[in-house]
Amino acid sequence: MEKKLIRSCSIWRALEVVGDVPILLILEVSLLGGKRFDEFRRRTGLFKALLSDRLGRLVKAGLMEKRLYCESPPRYEYLMTEMGQGLYWTGLMLLRWEKKWQVEDKIGVELTHRNCGKTFDPVPACGHCSEEIDPTRVTWSEGPGLGWMKPLYSRRRKSRESMSNTTSLMDQAAQIMGDRWGSLIMRSIYTGVNRFDDIRADTAIATNILSERLAWLTDFGMIRQRQYNSNPPRYEYRLRRKGVDYYHALLMLMQWGDKYFVAPEGPPLLLTHEECGHDLNPQVICSECREPVSFRDVSYRIIDCNPELGSDLGNDSISRAAS
Repeated sequence: MEKKLIRSCSIWRALEVVGDVPILLILEVSLLGGKRFDEFRRRTGLFKALLSDRLGRLVKAGLMEKRLYCESPPRYEYLMTEMGQGLYWTGLMLLRWEKKWQVEDKIGVELTHRNCGKTFDPVPACGHCSEEIDPTRVTWSEGPGLGWMKPLYSRRRKSRESMSNTTSLMDQAAQIMGDRWGSLIMRSIYTGVNRFDDIRADTAIATNILSERLAWLTDFGMIRQRQYNSNPPRYEYRLRRKGVDYYHALLMLMQWGDKYFVAPEGPPLLLTHEECGHDLNPQVICSECREPVSFRDVSYRIIDCNPELGSDLGNDSISRAAS
C-alpha cells in the first residue's frame, strides 16, 4: 500500500538535518568558537565514533567545512559555512528559552553586542515594526510552495539520553529540538492541529511513537491534555506557557528551512504579524540598541553558576575567533 502523503514543511526538512541531539551539541560548540575534533569531544562528551559520524553529516549537509590545518600528522578543523551560520538566530532563541526555563545551578552565557558595546538579551522581533513577536498574534496561511510529500523519515534512535555527559548551555532546548518527533508535534499544535488523530495525520508519526512523545511533552511541561469528549474519552493537546515560549526557536528554524530547502514556487507557509498587519519577516534583535544581531558581532562570557558541577567549557569559549 502506498504511504499517505503529508504536508510539506520547511521545519520538517530542517529537522531532517538538525533534529538530533549530538548534531545540536556540535553546533553549539561551533557557534561558541570551537573548531577542532578534541574541542568538540571535550565539550560535548560524545564518543569518538559518534562525533566523527555527526561531523561528517554536517559537512555533507553543507553546514560545516572540513579544513586541513596540520599536514604531519594530518589534522583538521571544522568551520561553519554560511549555511551553518544561518542557524545562529535559531541557536539564540534556544539559548533564550533555556535561560528562562533552566534549572538552578547550571552554566549560562552572557552575550555582548559589539555594535553597541552592551550586554543584551536576544529578542525575536518583526522585521517590519521591530516589535517583539507574540506567538498569539501571528496568523498562518498556505503559501505558494505548499505541497504534499511521502513521509520518508530517516531511521534515528531516540537520543535524549545522550545529554547526560555534556556541559551544554541548552540541554533542555536540545532535548526538544533534538527530538524530531517532539518538534514536529509542536509544529502541528502551533498551527491549530491538536487532536491525536489529526496530529498523526499531519506528521505521519507511528501511533506508539506519537503516544510516547505526547506523554513526554506533557511531563516536560510543554503541553497539557484537555478532555473534549467523555463517551468515549477523547483528548486534545494545548500549549502551556513553556511550550508557547519555544515557538520562537521553531519560527527561526522555519525561516532557515525556507531559505535552504524551499520549493521553487516559494515557502509552504505564510505568516502575518497581526500587530502591524504586514508579512512576518522574523529577526533577532539586541534588547539594548534594537538592531539585528549577527554571528560576527556577538561575544560571549560563560557563567558557571555552580563550579562544583565541573563545567569544562574553558576560557577558550568566551569569545568567538573569526574564521
